Amino acid sequence: MIVPIELLNTKTVSYDITIDALPKLSFDTKVVIVTNPTVSGYHLDKLLDMVDAKELSVVTIPDGEEHKTLETVERILNQLFERKLDRKSLLIAFGGGVIGDMTGFTASLYQRGIDFIQIPTTLLSQVDASVGGKTGVNNKYGKNLIGAFYQPKAVYIDPLFLTTLPKREFSAGVAEIVKMAVMFDSDYFDMLESSDLDDEDILKDVIKKSVEIKASVVNQDEREAGIRAVLNYGHTFAHVIENETNYTKYLHGEAVAIGIVMANRLAVELDMISLLEADKVTSLLQKFDLPTEYDISSVDEFYEHFFLDKKSANNSIKFILPIGIGNYCIKSDIDESIVKRVLSSFGVSG
Repeated sequence: MIVPIELLNTKTVSYDITIDALPKLSFDTKVVIVTNPTVSGYHLDKLLDMVDAKELSVVTIPDGEEHKTLETVERILNQLFERKLDRKSLLIAFGGGVIGDMTGFTASLYQRGIDFIQIPTTLLSQVDASVGGKTGVNNKYGKNLIGAFYQPKAVYIDPLFLTTLPKREFSAGVAEIVKMAVMFDSDYFDMLESSDLDDEDILKDVIKKSVEIKASVVNQDEREAGIRAVLNYGHTFAHVIENETNYTKYLHGEAVAIGIVMANRLAVELDMISLLEADKVTSLLQKFDLPTEYDISSVDEFYEHFFLDKKSANNSIKFILPIGIGNYCIKSDIDESIVKRVLSSFGVSG
């Protein structure tokens, strides 16, 4: 099955997201696969069998969000120069969201831009991170504050790669699926409540549905000037949590799950969603063993960290909040005291 990306404001940019067994890929140019030791240990041999290129090589970088830095990007760039890639060369991002983000960003920089394709191997990257062209790295100030919008030439989503995914990583991907259901489709949410994602056919349908939602949003708003900002539901809180814990305690999807619960609690405070609906979302996250609690050490510091987020502007914080289940609101005018009251409900420690 194929889901197309056709950017409305950039008529010349379009590509396909293929959800199926990975096909044979042939390129009449130099190709470099960027991956990490975990993914290469499980699946690199299969990918090498499926790719035919004028010259094919592999760059392996360390695994983990803490390595999503400019230093790692420079390391990739140096290896591309050593292999004498030119502007017709191609990169393949083979891994999860961290690999995809850094490979795309590197592709945007090398000789002012070369092509890349995404072959995501985690559920989170298959349903979200690989689609839409967001690339970048983290720094000490926050998550993805350095980056570019740079679209891939194709995305190949093969659910087979998920068979070796640790349960915790799988659950982290579900958080992004829940995010899209709560924001855009109440029927989809209802379906997730009763779905067994261990069923291969159901999982494939869920991946397709999530990709269709993401593609529809990106097609309308590539650079997050409007509706695409809604995909940051839960992320405003999550990025603070990740920064506070040095990107080591939580997987991204786990932080998003906690962020969704925080956003919902704020929405309850503003009478935008009922407590019953908010509890249904929390229960769905817990069904997939996602964390839903977080101890805030300092409400004032947590609040100030919001302003380091790239979505804040003009000294105001942009919150993406649900209106019930299946609809959304973007609010930038919430009183500080209300936000801090909500934050204070999250078990301030020490």
